[in-house]
Parts: sequence; C-alpha cells; structure tokens
Amino acid sequence: ALAAGNCVVLKPSPRTPAVNEVMRKLISEVFAPEYVSFLEGGAETARALLQQRLDYIFFTGSPALGREVMTAAAARLIPLTLELGGKSPCVVDRTADVKIAARRIAWGKFLNAGQTCVAPDYLLVHREIVPELTAEIKLSVSRMFGADPRQSPYYGRLIGNEEVERMRRLMESGEVVFGGETDAAARYVAPTLLRDVAPDSPLMQQEIFGPLLPVLEFDDLEAEVVPFISEREKPLALYYFGERRTGEALFGRVDSGGGGVNDVVLHLANPALPFGGAGGSGMGQYHGRYSFETFSRPRSVLTAPRKSDFTMKYPPYKGFRMIRKLF
Repeated sequence: ALAAGNCVVLKPSPRTPAVNEVMRKLISEVFAPEYVSFLEGGAETARALLQQRLDYIFFTGSPALGREVMTAAAARLIPLTLELGGKSPCVVDRTADVKIAARRIAWGKFLNAGQTCVAPDYLLVHREIVPELTAEIKLSVSRMFGADPRQSPYYGRLIGNEEVERMRRLMESGEVVFGGETDAAARYVAPTLLRDVAPDSPLMQQEIFGPLLPVLEFDDLEAEVVPFISEREKPLALYYFGERRTGEALFGRVDSGGGGVNDVVLHLANPALPFGGAGGSGMGQYHGRYSFETFSRPRSVLTAPRKSDFTMKYPPYKGFRMIRKLF
C-alpha cells in the first residue's frame, strides 16, 4: 500500500494485544503518523473507521464481519478487498502417495494449531485408503510434536479460552480417532482427527480455525466430491492428493480462491502467485505485484499540444471523408 503511494490506517484485532504492542512499537519507530496510523480498539473503532472517506478498504476476517464491512463500503462506494477464509477441502484420492500426503496434511493442518486461513478444514478421502491415511497422519503428528504435543515447543495454543470451548463443542459432531485432549487454562487443544462426521453437523457448518480435522469418505470423485464441494460456499483453498492430471481436472470443475495439487498451504507463500478468495471466501487478490495493483489505480491523463489543433474534430467535420478513404 505504501509502495503504491498511499497513506495507511492499520486496525489490528483486539484479541492479539501482545502482537499489537510489538507492531505499534515498530511502526512508531519507522513511520510518522500522517503516513501510517495504528489504531487499536474493538468493534466501535472499526465502525468509526468505516464511516471515514477512505480510498480503499482491505479486510481480513470472518464472512459475517466481511458482510458488515462490504455494506459500509457500499454506502460510500469504496472499493475493497475481502479475505474471509472458509472451509477449505482436502481431497485424498486412492492414487495418492499416502505417506507423503499424510505428512503434508498434518503439517498444514496443525501449523499454528490450525489457526491459519488456508489450513485444510476437512478431508474427503477415498474409502479404500481411509485406514492407512488416518494411521499415517497420527504417525506424522507424533513425529512432529512427540507423544504429547502439549510438551512440544513447535505446537501452538489457541488465541483464547472461548476457542477451546468451541473446539470441545465441535468435537461432539464426530468420533475422535486420536487427540481430543483439551486444557482451557493453557488454551490447549490436541491435534485431533475425527470420523463419522455428518455433512450437516456443526463441525461442517463453520470454519474450524483450530486443530480439528474431520474425515469424510467417498467412492467416486466425480459423482460425490465435485457436487459436495460445489454445493457449498466457494472455499479459500482447495487441495488434492493423487494423480496430477486428475487434480488439475478437479480444479477445472470446482471453484476456489486457490489451492494446490499434492501439497497444502504453500501457494500462499509464493509472491509470484495471486492470493485471494472467491464467493463466500472473499474477493480481490494480493501478494507481490498483485498487492501493488490492489492498492493502486491507473489514471489516464492526456496532454495536448497548445499551438497545433486537430480542426477536423469540430463541426462541420470537414476532411472526414478523406480520412475514411485513408483508413
């Protein structure tokens, strides 16, 4: 935004006070407030900001808040980008390399204890490989975080106690295969895999944004997976493990903000790729050059010579017949 010539008002989440303190310190050391303003506060601060005459709004958050932001922007015809997350499916076909798929899925899902916008939200696994895949995911979790992830320096915590309680309630929607342990005081929820999850259960109705991974089974990719994903809100990310050609064909049949074939999350890390949502998961794109384009607007300006004039543009339009003959 700054490189594109803008001043910036930055409003962080009120739920991350320690991060905000670091950001406030860094920004105040580098930028004068007339170039970058760092405003903390809750919903009232956000609503007050949305009443201002802004040139552009960039919002990251939930779909519910995204609708509020878009409504406020529409009242003032302010263009905006929305990055809203969503339930990103991960399809594991019977042609997948199960060990590699399990390791990559476990890493992408339990990174930051599942609190990333592009984490695989749920698995759609071919019925033939469900037992093998679940066993390999469990093994991958133990290799990454040890027998007790609570003791691992590499496993994160949830942002608040209320999120631990939300995870507990969501776990009631399925059978725990492994994990399931919680500690509200420590904001800890173990890496958890669940099966026997109904498509209409609470676990499948909201973005999990935590370390719970439901497993749903399928027999036929075209007949079951394609309509299952397509009938829901467009996800921020779509992942497929299996034969490359089949995965690329799936991306042609199912819409999403982005995604990957035989890996997860990493499309977010490539600055040469545009990142953003589609439909309910957001609108607009950013990263690298795309961020510069998001925060800039080409403006056409013509400078005409003062001494010569194109007289044929004036009535009675003499000479137009000659021009038509030439062109």
